[in-house]
Amino acid sequence: MPANETAPPAKKKGRRARLIVLVLVLALFAGLGYGAYWGVDSVRASFPQTTGSLKVPGLTGTVEVKRDAHGIPQLYADNDDDLFRAQGFVHAQDRFWEMDVRRHMTSGRLSEMFGSGQVETDAFLRTLGWRQVAQAEYENKLSPETKKYLQAYADGVNAYLKGKSGKDLSVEHAALKLSDGYQPEQWTPVDSVAWLKAMAWDLRGNMQDEIDRALMSSKLSTAQIDELYPPYPFDRNKPIVEGGKVEGGKYAPQASGATGSGSGSTGTGSGGAAALGSQASTGPAATGTGTGTGLADNVTAQGATVGLRNQLTALAATLDKVPAILGPNGSGIGSNSWVVSGKYTTTGKPLLANDPHLSPQLPSVWYQMGLHCRAVSPQCQYDVAGYTFSGMPGVVIGHNADIAWGMTNLGADVTDLFLEQVKPEGYVYDGKVLPFATREEVIKVAGGDSKKITVRTTNNGPLVSDRSEELATVGTRAPVASSAPDRGDGYAVALRWTALDPGKTMDSVFKLNRAKTFDDFRKAAADFDVPSQNLIYADNKNLNGNIGYQAPGRIPMRGQGDGRMPTPGWDSKYAWKGGKDSNVGYIPQGEMPWDSNPSRGYIVTANQAVVESGTGAGKYPYLLTTDWGYGARSQRINDLIEAKIKDGGKISTDDMRTMQMDNSSEIAALLTPMLAKIQVSDPGVRAAQKLLDGWNYTQEPDSAAAAYFNAVWRNILKLSFGDKMPKELRIEGSCMNVLGNGTGPADDLAKTVRECGTRGPDSAQPDGGDRWFEVVRRLVKDEKSQWWSSPRTLTQPETTTRDELFARAMKDARWELTAKLGKDQSTWSWGRLHQLNLKNQTIGTEGPGFMQWLLNRGPWNLGGGEATVNATGWNASSGYGVTWVPSMRMVVNLNDLDKSRWINLTGASGHAYNSHYTDQTTMWAKGELLEWPFGKDAVEKATVGTLTLKPEGS
Repeated sequence: MPANETAPPAKKKGRRARLIVLVLVLALFAGLGYGAYWGVDSVRASFPQTTGSLKVPGLTGTVEVKRDAHGIPQLYADNDDDLFRAQGFVHAQDRFWEMDVRRHMTSGRLSEMFGSGQVETDAFLRTLGWRQVAQAEYENKLSPETKKYLQAYADGVNAYLKGKSGKDLSVEHAALKLSDGYQPEQWTPVDSVAWLKAMAWDLRGNMQDEIDRALMSSKLSTAQIDELYPPYPFDRNKPIVEGGKVEGGKYAPQASGATGSGSGSTGTGSGGAAALGSQASTGPAATGTGTGTGLADNVTAQGATVGLRNQLTALAATLDKVPAILGPNGSGIGSNSWVVSGKYTTTGKPLLANDPHLSPQLPSVWYQMGLHCRAVSPQCQYDVAGYTFSGMPGVVIGHNADIAWGMTNLGADVTDLFLEQVKPEGYVYDGKVLPFATREEVIKVAGGDSKKITVRTTNNGPLVSDRSEELATVGTRAPVASSAPDRGDGYAVALRWTALDPGKTMDSVFKLNRAKTFDDFRKAAADFDVPSQNLIYADNKNLNGNIGYQAPGRIPMRGQGDGRMPTPGWDSKYAWKGGKDSNVGYIPQGEMPWDSNPSRGYIVTANQAVVESGTGAGKYPYLLTTDWGYGARSQRINDLIEAKIKDGGKISTDDMRTMQMDNSSEIAALLTPMLAKIQVSDPGVRAAQKLLDGWNYTQEPDSAAAAYFNAVWRNILKLSFGDKMPKELRIEGSCMNVLGNGTGPADDLAKTVRECGTRGPDSAQPDGGDRWFEVVRRLVKDEKSQWWSSPRTLTQPETTTRDELFARAMKDARWELTAKLGKDQSTWSWGRLHQLNLKNQTIGTEGPGFMQWLLNRGPWNLGGGEATVNATGWNASSGYGVTWVPSMRMVVNLNDLDKSRWINLTGASGHAYNSHYTDQTTMWAKGELLEWPFGKDAVEKATVGTLTLKPEGS
């Protein structure tokens, strides 16, 4: 249950809304200076009309917008253009502030709305060139039909904007206009396409891991880094697809003796050894003196790596400032989806579940909607419902009358950082100096002077290091092989990323929406270039229906190197195969893994390995990534399904919902028996230890045992790994005394210095995700591993063994929870620690405190946790607060689509005082699902208000 958010009756909601209005008015009278009229008027002026009729320019016929009790709209039209024009209109009614901020972000124009504080972010996004790529996609890649839909959608948005500004659009726009005269401009089709770049950025794969491994090399040896990035446990956690092979240029699912015929690289490095291609640094580098300040065998040359560390640290800091619309990019973010064949369901047809794990947003990143043709025909092709993105036409995840589909992040390695040797006249490539491709960008700043930047691009991508003073040069002694070119003033850093090549993902969305068969689905998936997703499928054909899976996406084939560390950009051997604008450099779509009706009767995707790559029998011949999720969630789902269908059991829609809320902790099941055996003398710690007696390892919000265990787990991570990390990976503000680094006077090694972490809370390490589950699982077998060493403090003795460190973590956790939750253990609960706070983006995050109070909601006390199926993620380095969530949940019933169920994190409305702002959140927190009407009769029965959109001349 939420701490201060419940599901109030309608009257209570009304009283709360009136109270907020009253407080707003009083506050404005008290000195905000805008006047009482602005307060009351702005609260209600932007609420959309949801009944009656409105005239919309461009419509050729009427469109009905039928909203249910939660404000979720179902649209009915007679042709495609009218349907998507109406979708744009309705999205703008409920979510235009969100849409407006997104398009400014994707275009690198946040400074036009929010002033000089966003210039650095804008400069970075301009350097990436999302808007230019989106423009190229629209002009050169997308089909005429898709362009027509995009234009119709934009026309619908603009029809809503006509004659409106400030308070008529949102409270946020009203405040913004008062502060700087901001006026929204017209929506364009490219605004919609650019949103796909933001989606791809947040789901870009292992770029953060690539930076982190490089930074770790300043303090840890290659072997130690490898211990922190263990291989995927294929012997324990099943991949998505088993038993397939590539032959004759095609992937053959469920084949045996797979030997593969592909020509792609399978990777040449492992862990830290792959640093800069093949230039691992396990001893002193070219210059500088090793200090041995890491663990026992670490003799990495600090002097040789300090420059590169500075550059990568600055890059990581820049990445932290880019708004994460979907979620923090790291080992914790992910999603669940699974589909069960009708032969194992109570309905006789497939059941499909999906819950993408993304950053908590207010409003939710998703918008529920139905798009219906009154009669499906060549002129009106759509009858589909599901989750949409405000600002983009079509349905992203959902079902039509014939099929259902879901998505999880595949996690493919689609980004590489390239070190570039730069000279005044260009950059070095295979011994030659090539000229940069350059363009000028002017960043307009609200209330300030414009800023001009020059974007420089190599054949490996744009120079992201140009966007920070600290990144002006790459380390003067970067740890590269002696064959590297002269360093000169240092190396720059370029980013190669598949999403910077124009693609056809927007075409794919519309093809998915109207697919009727698995073949249609696979053809649609072939155009889903970025971000690379696991796509699951179900239909209602045949006796038990069909289920399937397709891995789409543009996955690079590398020359040398495996993408785990920054790569020498001056050497063509490390380049992606094929030219920058050539598809030759990507794994052929026909050879990407897929599956159909596997004999086990179900398919699970939860960010685990898709297939096992490598050479030899049963291995996939291409490298997709070396940084999969480690399968904690996926294997739990596999086990839950197997347990249910064992001995002829059947799975129901409610079983699928129950599985989505599973709170079982894999790491608790591993460590709790060990913790229970540790001898504890402190009475307070011993009492806390007893909380674990008989605990079933589930993390319910009212569980004291879950609260204590997670505190112990957090302290185990801090003591064994966190305190040994370089400061660039530790949470900002965490300080400790360390030995001098040997770069100063001769006696510097004898000195201790105060060193504080610099990493933001979302990406600090160790984050406690299932990679760390796997690290600890391997290490607990070695009771005297050097990772268990921790120095003496004023209150704690030195530890040298596993059990000594565990005992210390148990004590630290006991007193941490005493400080946070009180001395009385009977009042402890996991939910009091593990809270969700929903923040309205931009003004609700960084605006004045009073506006944050008005726009934000929470907290809710949640169960679940890191790498559980109910994945309410938290970063163990920064605390227990919820940082990513199941952003929506759905269960599609292919036997009777009207008996499908869905829920959103917040509500349909983006207007802060609307009754549908967070009206689904408490139900979401409890694991409840709403009815999901689809057929005309079911929609009519659920409708509480109809708005008719009419042509202008009618």
